[in-house]
Amino acid sequence: MELGTKLIDALLYAIPALITGIIAYYFFKEHTKNEDGRRRFLLQKDMQVNTMPLRLQAYERMAIFLERITPSKLMIRITPTSSDKDSYENLLIASIEQEFEHNLSQQIYVTDECWNIISAAKNATIQLIRKASLLEKTDTANKLREVVLTEMMEKRAPSDAALSFIKQEVSDMW
Repeated sequence: MELGTKLIDALLYAIPALITGIIAYYFFKEHTKNEDGRRRFLLQKDMQVNTMPLRLQAYERMAIFLERITPSKLMIRITPTSSDKDSYENLLIASIEQEFEHNLSQQIYVTDECWNIISAAKNATIQLIRKASLLEKTDTANKLREVVLTEMMEKRAPSDAALSFIKQEVSDMW
C-alpha cells in the first residue's frame, strides 16, 4: 500500500506542476508572438517613414514626365528645327524617349499597374505623333504641329488618364 500512496502523492505533486508548466508555456509563447508582432510593426512603421518621401518623389517625377509629354505642351516646348516633318517627328519621339529613360528608376517606387499605365501613355503619345505624321495633309513640321494640336483640342491627351491614375494612387496612400 505504501507504494500506491507514494505514487498518488507523486501524481498530486506532478499534476499541478505539469499544469503550471503548460500554462507558462502558452503564456510565454503568446508573449513571444506579441513581441515579434510589435517588432515587425515598429520596423514596418520605420520603413514607411523612410520610404514614403521616396515614393512621393517618384510619383511627383512621373507626374512631371506625363505633363512634359502631353502633346500640346511638348509641341510648344520643342519647336521644329527645319520644315522636314520626319526630322521633327523623330525629334519629338526622341525627346519623349529621353524623358522616359531619365525616369526609369522610378518604377521601383510605384506600383506595377501605375508603371504600366505610364508606359502605355508614353506609347500612345508616340503613336499619336506617328499617326499624325502619316496623314497626307501633313507635309511639313508646322503642319504636323497643327494636326497634333488640333487633335488634342478634340480629345484628351493619353497622359491625362495616367495622371489621373497617379493622383488616385497617391490619395490612396493616406
